[in-house]
Amino acid sequence: MKITTWICCTLLIFFGISASIFALTGFNLLLFLTAGNVPLYRGFLSLAGVCALWLLFWLFAFRPTKFLS
Repeated sequence: MKITTWICCTLLIFFGISASIFALTGFNLLLFLTAGNVPLYRGFLSLAGVCALWLLFWLFAFRPTKFLS
């Protein structure tokens, strides 16, 4: 569980950096890294959605912010 959460966090940070580079410069880093392969590009984008859903589940199931108050 912990390794999966770390992997998902790392991938979401990478996707966020790629999105910010695209927003600021117009250069699509993820499309460049997939060499213009659109099915692979869409696969990576769907992986970002799965990572976000996993982290949402993790936040509700384990409540890591429960003892912050």
